Amino acid sequence: MCNRCAGTAAGLSRRTLILGLAASGALCCAPVPAKADATVLELPAPKPDDVCPVCGMFVEPYPFWVATIVYKDGKAVHFDGAKDFHKYLLDMEKYAPGRSRADIGAMGVTGYYATDRLDAGEALYVVGSDVLGPMGHELVPHASEADAREFLADHKGKRIVRAGDITMALLEGLDAGRFE
Repeated sequence: MCNRCAGTAAGLSRRTLILGLAASGALCCAPVPAKADATVLELPAPKPDDVCPVCGMFVEPYPFWVATIVYKDGKAVHFDGAKDFHKYLLDMEKYAPGRSRADIGAMGVTGYYATDRLDAGEALYVVGSDVLGPMGHELVPHASEADAREFLADHKGKRIVRAGDITMALLEGLDAGRFE
């Protein structure tokens, strides 16, 4: 199931669909990703009028890519992918004047396989895969190293990075289709 929109009409997550097919015998050897290492968070969903503060795209149409910051004062900011989420974090002076990381209460990205909201600081990200997000080449979040390695192999990814390794140069490279 490579297409991020597959299953959305039925309201199914990719993992639910794969497990259902496996249980029915349609998939005999479907790998089940390892138990999640990243914490799953309960974060608010974007509303129809929420736009990404980095690119201006509406966020709600892309539920498999949503990233969210919830500030300690309760304000939620949603993004159309982990790439713009990290651009925001790396340049808060530009995107959130008057705010700082100290003001943030929770940060989550949508994990690729289970589509849960994962703690953004604990998730692992695959760079340079053949899976594109709403804004093109994307940081593809994963809950565990096993999930990230499986995705890396299945989708021609170039490498796995942790949140602390993400730089503006890496994000700009993704925008330009460069992954090294």
